[in-house]
Amino acid sequence: MESAPQFSKRIVTERLAFPIISVIFLSLLYALFVDFLPVISGAYADRRLMLCFLLLMSVIICLWCLVYDGLSGAHCLTLWPFAPLTLCLMFFAFQSSTTAFAAVEAIFYALFFVSFGLTGYCIRKAGLLNLTVEVLVFAIGVACFFYSAMTVTVYLFAVADDFSGLDQVIPWGFVNIRYWSHLATWFLPLLPLAALVIPFRTNRLWIPGMAVTAAIWWWIVFLSGSRGTMVGLATAVIIILLVFGRAFLPWFKTFFRYFVFGVATWLLLSVIIPSVVFGELQIRNLRTDSSGRMPLWQEAWTMSLQKFPFGMGPQSWLTHDILTDSYQGSKKVGHPHNMYLMWAAEYGWLTLVAMALPAIVGFRRLLAARTQVAQHSKPHLLCLIGISASVLAALIHAAVSAVFIAPASMLAGFLILSMFWALTSQYSLALPAISKGVGWVGRGVGVVLILIVAGGGGWWLMEVWRYHNAMIIDTAYYEEHIELGRVPRFWAHGNYPRHPSLMPPLNDSPD
Repeated sequence: MESAPQFSKRIVTERLAFPIISVIFLSLLYALFVDFLPVISGAYADRRLMLCFLLLMSVIICLWCLVYDGLSGAHCLTLWPFAPLTLCLMFFAFQSSTTAFAAVEAIFYALFFVSFGLTGYCIRKAGLLNLTVEVLVFAIGVACFFYSAMTVTVYLFAVADDFSGLDQVIPWGFVNIRYWSHLATWFLPLLPLAALVIPFRTNRLWIPGMAVTAAIWWWIVFLSGSRGTMVGLATAVIIILLVFGRAFLPWFKTFFRYFVFGVATWLLLSVIIPSVVFGELQIRNLRTDSSGRMPLWQEAWTMSLQKFPFGMGPQSWLTHDILTDSYQGSKKVGHPHNMYLMWAAEYGWLTLVAMALPAIVGFRRLLAARTQVAQHSKPHLLCLIGISASVLAALIHAAVSAVFIAPASMLAGFLILSMFWALTSQYSLALPAISKGVGWVGRGVGVVLILIVAGGGGWWLMEVWRYHNAMIIDTAYYEEHIELGRVPRFWAHGNYPRHPSLMPPLNDSPD
């Protein structure tokens, strides 16, 4: 890895550095600090719109880069794991008639998976892997630092105002604490890298700054009782240990040190100070039950078997006739709090198998990297460990929460999954050379593909906006006639469309 002056010089001189840095910082700005930005339709909707635009543009730009390089069989072989998944999702986008906006979510997920694969591959292909990883880790460290500083400010104001309900105002900036916990799952494994590998690690203020930042984030995890984050991170650490063995110790020592700092911060801010100021402890009960998830999972499982191996269609969780007695009597939400069961219920087990292909290929490449990384510098190994831990923790967390629904989480996930794919791609097996003359054919196919994606993507963005406007119109009817409360999904008012019996009369429908 480079020194700080070399790093700064590369950022200035590398012609592709500015757009990459812009995307990283803009994504993190929307993920954490959208409340400080001028918004069009509210924080949740603006994050979603930003994410949709980012995914589409990343696919178009990456395809253009590959065509410019000469779209080849090697590119296709490298990106093949995403092809079956894309076909499955596009099939549901145009064949399903479950709702008027079925295509919006199906294409959204197709773009999400394809975009991080294309972005990661193009970053590695352009020779920008080291720079991009360093910028990403640095940006996450800075973003988390400012969020921590503002959180301490919120805490001090709460204490000064004699407001004891700290968990009602911290974490801030999210409609639900779960959406913050998704970001904690993505970011906490990367904070040790900010102290171990980036050029500013030699700065005397940077190391303690990252330690304080991590301590505050861990404190918020304990304060909010984010079980999904805790379980995801603990399981990811065990898997990383099994994969990398003793090589993961430098990263783990820093990760564990930050955890201990977080416990100490929790004791100070949630135990000692509240007991002195308020005469009570600020300890959120850590629940050991499923928090009402079991009826949701049973319903999603039953849905997934109705048209096995195909699902009941995009957004069918919102519109289907309830199948199980347990869900009939439980609270209705916009998703079953399990991404895999939701995808199986709506898109089918066949699509879920297709989703597993990139994960299997990525894990296989990770195992290959484990045996080859010794040929590279220690920072490369640490980056691979930290980013792999982040991805694994998020995938585990997704089994109990909406990690791949919440737009803030998906903005962070797009960045980190792209880096994971880029890091592991460099250790994939060498691809066969391309035969003479294939380059021009590839370019022709690529140009046609870009035109199709750009045209179709423009239509899709208009559908996203039409969906948004229809949701806004439906909000008034929903709040007046439906007593289910807001259930975020694609939008903050995510329970639209819903079961026909709960929709407004046909002549008043926003569709």
